[in-house]
Amino acid sequence: MLAQKIDRESVLSRHNPKVTSADPLSSLSVGNGHFVTTVDVTGLQSYPLDYKDGIPLCAMSEWGWHSFPNVDSLKVEESQKAMDLGHGHKEVYAVEYKTEGRNKKATEYYRANPHRLNLGNVALVIKENGKQIPLSQITDINQELGLYNGVITSSYKALGEKVKVTTACDFDYKDQLISRIESKLLSQGKASVCITFPYPTGKHSDSATDFGNEDKHLSEIVEGGEGWATIMHKIDNCVYFVAVTWEGNAELRQEGAHSFWLIPKGDTLSFGVEYFGDDVHVDVVKFDAYLKSIKASWNKWWNEGAFVDFGDCTDPRAKELERRTVLSQYLTYINCANSIPPQETGLTYNSWFGRPHLEMTWWHTVDFSLWNRPEILEEMLDGWYGYQAYPKAKEIAERQGFTGVRWMKMTDHKAGEAPSNVGSFLTWQQPHYIYMAEELYRRASDEGKKQAVLANYGKYVEETAEFIADFAKSCQKNGKIRLFGQTAMQESMSKDFSYGHPFEQAYFVYGLTTAQKWRERQGGARNGEWDEIIGKMASLPEHDGIYTAGIPTENNKLSAEDFSLKCRSDHPAVLGACGLLPDYGLYDREKMQRTLSWVMDNWNWPTTWGWDYGMIAMCAARLGDGETAIRALLLDEEKNRYLISGHNYQEPKRLRIYLPGNGALLDAIAMMCAGWDGCKNIKNPGFPQNGKWNVRWEGLNKMQ
Repeated sequence: MLAQKIDRESVLSRHNPKVTSADPLSSLSVGNGHFVTTVDVTGLQSYPLDYKDGIPLCAMSEWGWHSFPNVDSLKVEESQKAMDLGHGHKEVYAVEYKTEGRNKKATEYYRANPHRLNLGNVALVIKENGKQIPLSQITDINQELGLYNGVITSSYKALGEKVKVTTACDFDYKDQLISRIESKLLSQGKASVCITFPYPTGKHSDSATDFGNEDKHLSEIVEGGEGWATIMHKIDNCVYFVAVTWEGNAELRQEGAHSFWLIPKGDTLSFGVEYFGDDVHVDVVKFDAYLKSIKASWNKWWNEGAFVDFGDCTDPRAKELERRTVLSQYLTYINCANSIPPQETGLTYNSWFGRPHLEMTWWHTVDFSLWNRPEILEEMLDGWYGYQAYPKAKEIAERQGFTGVRWMKMTDHKAGEAPSNVGSFLTWQQPHYIYMAEELYRRASDEGKKQAVLANYGKYVEETAEFIADFAKSCQKNGKIRLFGQTAMQESMSKDFSYGHPFEQAYFVYGLTTAQKWRERQGGARNGEWDEIIGKMASLPEHDGIYTAGIPTENNKLSAEDFSLKCRSDHPAVLGACGLLPDYGLYDREKMQRTLSWVMDNWNWPTTWGWDYGMIAMCAARLGDGETAIRALLLDEEKNRYLISGHNYQEPKRLRIYLPGNGALLDAIAMMCAGWDGCKNIKNPGFPQNGKWNVRWEGLNKMQ
């Protein structure tokens, strides 16, 4: 398609994040998909308290989890409640009890435990008169993340001296930060590195960092030698190790309960800090060789997979769209490319206690397939869904009285269900598994590999569809199926007063239709009951020629005005029925176009979330409305804001970053460039066809 290959390094260099002032929302991260560490303007984690309400300075790994002691001997069953949601049998869910007692204690315990750890804080401490200088005394700041090489370079002045810090992370599977500090402050005895181990907070959304409670955990050097030492950190029954290595003349010593100081003797200090969940293998850092290897790995990564270049576009909005796209590729990789479905804030800091959110798995994974990195999706389906989560999902479906497996919204890293009065009743994450498996089938390069995909994932596709069918069948009334007893993707539409939610109606049809294809591909017969359910699924609900968010239940106590407000708040899920999915005849395209226009003119935008804008763009693209797609991607709303780092900012209290927004952007861009099944065979079919959007791209895959 392209006459000349894209100069990827040149495109990337246009968007290297550059920081010139100490802003808590401008911290930068390095990582490898399994481990991320985030630094401030010093190039290390020197001022964690100044950044705690921005993008915190954490070091997080997919294996780093902790639970507080269960001192009351609470049982999981005490957080559960049997309910009758009208499906013909009792269903048992993990809920949030509000009344004091053991049920409430169980709710609170199993929501917060286990939680993800901040493994450690690595600071460059510059002192004057025995005290660390304040952040305001760091001046002449010039910090840059070189995307093509995956390296952060930070230069600044402190106490009248120049400081340069180079920061990187192992590219592969080591959970290791490496750094080189160059400054006369080191030899003057005014600067050294301090590694501190915090106690966890166990809070819903924060840095997981408590520098108090020193008597509740233990840190100590357990072995060491020339240029290296191993530290053990024990919190309750959680134990992990940290290998600190350095080049040249320096000394590591413990001062205080949980602080370890690396004291250099010259003007340069090169060191590494590696975190281990179990066995420790210490390799003393050879900084120059290691940095060269990291750069080469990042260069190779950027030159593989897919890529886009907006440089030939003449629409003035193209530059910002390219910036967001490039940075989103970097951020989603370092935060989400692991075997466990990520939390909304990835490995940067905790949201929802650090737990996976399976409803967001679509936004966290599908982009990897569309951008030609299906191996990342494969790792998650193999390493977590099939191995860890499947037995729990089967148990949950049985507990709720359904066949097959049920994938819950919020789990822990071992797939245990988390109590919630909203999340426990969501179902839109259920067909995700089928969608992801279908993506792997589409990416398989030959018939042999396609058959291997069917063999590896066919069982789980079948059982996922069994639940969909059983749940849908229990919602049949008067010969039609309108799903009830669930809270919608559009969470303002609760199970308590609405039903017939449009996205779920369409997605359940997708799940069963695709599962039928899998049966046929494996030489089996179609499931007649599934075909019957597909045929009985009701069309999307509508009012005055506009598709709505759902239908009020008979016991709905909301006024018409309040119901209407809820219908246009939160996620505009009705557009997802068009944007994310193939068309199975549940809606009329002209009505969907009117619905899109109505949403753009009438939606309660402050209640949206970051992935809504990509979803709207995908709907507009399928409807041939490229201008609305661009408008949606760049809509000037707070939750569609992208920071210097490329993170999708949401709100100050909980979600300063939101990786589902980055994933949705990448999904939309891939779709708008490469198209979707059945789209017109034109260049960049999702963009305006006005000659201003000459987007060049390589390697993108067509969407379903």
